[in-house]
Amino acid sequence: MTLKLDRRTFLTASLASGAALAGGAALVAGPALAAPDPMSKEAVLYDPEAPLLGNPEGDLTIVEWFDYQCPYCKKAYPDIQKIVAEDGRIRMVMKDWPIFGPASEYATDLTLAAGEHRPQALDALMRTEGRLSDQMIDARLKAAGFDVAALKRAHQREKRRIDALIARNSAQAEAFGFLGTPAYIVGTVVFPGVPSMQDFRQAIKDTRAKNG
Repeated sequence: MTLKLDRRTFLTASLASGAALAGGAALVAGPALAAPDPMSKEAVLYDPEAPLLGNPEGDLTIVEWFDYQCPYCKKAYPDIQKIVAEDGRIRMVMKDWPIFGPASEYATDLTLAAGEHRPQALDALMRTEGRLSDQMIDARLKAAGFDVAALKRAHQREKRRIDALIARNSAQAEAFGFLGTPAYIVGTVVFPGVPSMQDFRQAIKDTRAKNG
């Protein structure tokens, strides 16, 4: 099954089906498209190149499109990670969408070059307050135990793969009609913005109830 939701479909689904849930809208499946389809369920929820937090074997998936300089992403990050940790059965897919300029692109390139240690690099920068500079990024990653020069070399080796991942993330965000970061999929519910944590928890509960 493919999963496709452009801006027009998103608005139609929200208004016509009554699917809105506290700022979110039910995820709507579209007609099958020829592979490879960046909007397929597998591509959106199970991209093996995207950093994965939480439980890899979890029974529910949350996807977040984010930017390391987005203040709303950073504000929500600790609360959402707390929900993921306390639940224990959530796999969280982090989709880099660097839309705040060169520093965001630099942060994305280095963290995606960190291999199996990407979650630690991501965490270090998401917990850094305020706007970033290249120097701040280097300092935060170094403080987290990373060899920045090695990350830069790894990025050069992996540049084609990393650029392709970022392009997929961006294409998905644009197809969903997201106007900025953060944006989330919680189970089967789309939140094009920051939800309240109560709504976030409710979406998790409702998705599990629906899935039995």
